[in-house]
Amino acid sequence: MPREAKVKLLVVDDDKNHCNVLVTLIADWGYLAEGVHDGESAVTLCRERPFDLILMDVRMSGISGIEALKEIKAYNPSIPILIMTAYSDIETAVIAIKAGAYDYLTKPLDFDELKLTLERALDHTMLREENKMLKDTLGNSFDARGVIGRSRAMVQLLEILSTVAPSEATVLITGESGTGKELAAKILHANSGRSRGPFVAVNCAALSETLLESELFGHEKGAFTGAEKQRDGKFLAANRGTIFLDEIGEMSPSMQAKLLRAIQEREIQRVGGDRTVNVDVRIVAATNRDLQREVEVGTFRQDLFYRLNVVTLNLPPLRERGEDIPILAAHFLKHYSGRNGKLVKGFTPGAMDRLLKHNWPGNVRELENTIERAVVLLVGEYVSERELPPAMVGQNDNSSRKITLSGMTLDELENAAVREMIENTGGNKSEAARRLGITRKTLQSKLQKMNSEGRSQAR
Repeated sequence: MPREAKVKLLVVDDDKNHCNVLVTLIADWGYLAEGVHDGESAVTLCRERPFDLILMDVRMSGISGIEALKEIKAYNPSIPILIMTAYSDIETAVIAIKAGAYDYLTKPLDFDELKLTLERALDHTMLREENKMLKDTLGNSFDARGVIGRSRAMVQLLEILSTVAPSEATVLITGESGTGKELAAKILHANSGRSRGPFVAVNCAALSETLLESELFGHEKGAFTGAEKQRDGKFLAANRGTIFLDEIGEMSPSMQAKLLRAIQEREIQRVGGDRTVNVDVRIVAATNRDLQREVEVGTFRQDLFYRLNVVTLNLPPLRERGEDIPILAAHFLKHYSGRNGKLVKGFTPGAMDRLLKHNWPGNVRELENTIERAVVLLVGEYVSERELPPAMVGQNDNSSRKITLSGMTLDELENAAVREMIENTGGNKSEAARRLGITRKTLQSKLQKMNSEGRSQAR
């Protein structure tokens, strides 16, 4: 979450020492933090001043954290509230979630987990506010469901979509594979005057020339072997709606000529037929090719290109809108966690760093597949580098990082493994301990011993 404007957090805990520690820690992370020691004060303060997030203990003298949560939510439903509870009181935490808490953390707090949870909650809140602002900008009637991202490129794309959608203009959508061209086409249709009509998609690259002609225009009975009855094609299926011609750059020259006639005359002729049939469709086409270049080399008809290129929308690749990666990853994580019946809280810093540094040649589709794979493989609560594809985390070329066994004692091997795991997790001790199969306390003890031995050797 951007820190241009300081984010204000309220810590509520009747253990004054613990409350002060949390306020100091959170302030060190770059937030404005304030602490109070009872639920009544928290409710009163939230009515007097705005806070971006509340971190609150469940069991307190006076009104409980659950009661305070309900009162604050009644006054300000949008504020995220994180609940702190003991391991023995998980049932109360579940009640808090049902009452509107964003998440819960168990005491004693893991500060790495606390930081991640704060960031996730604040990013979620910011995204919700930005989506509201965008909706207000585009108008309440504009349906942009499925579009996820807050980058300037995506905001500009939605603004263009909202302008073009109500028109009858033919639209050409360009962009690399996996950038969401069909989603953009569906948004155009959903916000057009044809929204009550059908949306019909055809992949022009998936069919041979003969099959594509029959698929688009239909055929008469007996037109070819196997044509046992008359069949309407996709153009008639899309009548009074929208037809989406995906990968149109793969269409053969002869099919291009037939498509051009259908667009110009607003009529089609079934394969094997001798009469024309009028159609009323809006055409949206898509390609990952440079059609202008294809026209120049003679593989795509210039007249068809001009017919399709009335309005062009170019979808940016994911590598050019990196700020959308955490939001998209969180969206897919929530979706596939639910589908697979798993409770996944988020990503470790190391895993998110890998996602942000990856080039994403397959764009959003590749990211979605990566997150689905991670959820399926995950056995814990946080996606780590271990669940990411080997190529993404450099496991295919680790020869330079192998530990040399020759001449090393067991203690030296253990120390080397600990150091490498700390490095691989970006210094996240909780994640390093989880991967090593030990507790965080045990890891801390080993690190202290290693540091002590290092100081002794230095003398």
